[in-house]
Amino acid sequence: MAERSRRVSRPSGDDRQEAILVTTEALLQSRDFDSLSIDELAKGAGISRPTFYFYFASKEAVLLALLDRVIRQVEARVAALSREFDADTASAWRRSIAAFVEVFSEHRAVATAAMAVRSRNAEVHDLWSRSMLSWVDYTAEVIEAERARGAAPQGIHARDLAAALNLMNERVLLAAATGEHPAVTGGAELDVLVDVWVRSIYGVIPTSH
Repeated sequence: MAERSRRVSRPSGDDRQEAILVTTEALLQSRDFDSLSIDELAKGAGISRPTFYFYFASKEAVLLALLDRVIRQVEARVAALSREFDADTASAWRRSIAAFVEVFSEHRAVATAAMAVRSRNAEVHDLWSRSMLSWVDYTAEVIEAERARGAAPQGIHARDLAAALNLMNERVLLAAATGEHPAVTGGAELDVLVDVWVRSIYGVIPTSH
């Protein structure tokens, strides 16, 4: 009786979608995005090609979903951070920058693939642009607050400085991810970025209070 009542567990739609995402990110660890095929992604997820298309219209749609997930992870970490920078300024900036650096380093293959296709895929381009704008907004707000309390000197427009610093982050991390030369010494990206950010915003490395 017990044998008859036992039911075979079947994967849900969410499980299949997750399997496609996991398979794609795993393959991107050693392959470039353009070389991946729908058949490979479906096979790796344990589904048929027609079933793949039930969840995603294309492999670009899979990449878009992966990138969106990575960006949401960064945003969640940044949102949880305190905006009080007066206690230990350098450490506060380090935590903010680390939210970006660490998540994108953990998902380096996704970030690299997204940067490779964004020039020809409007959805990937727009998603990345919106995320960059949100990080620039956050940075500019903090810079303006630091200037208002007298901790940072007045200088170039806060938003311009914020844009330049965030674009630097993007370029430094992309070079590290793709093995370009020149590039910041491997593993030193966070230290270098924090130092440049703090010196650019304050003129000097501020002392803790």
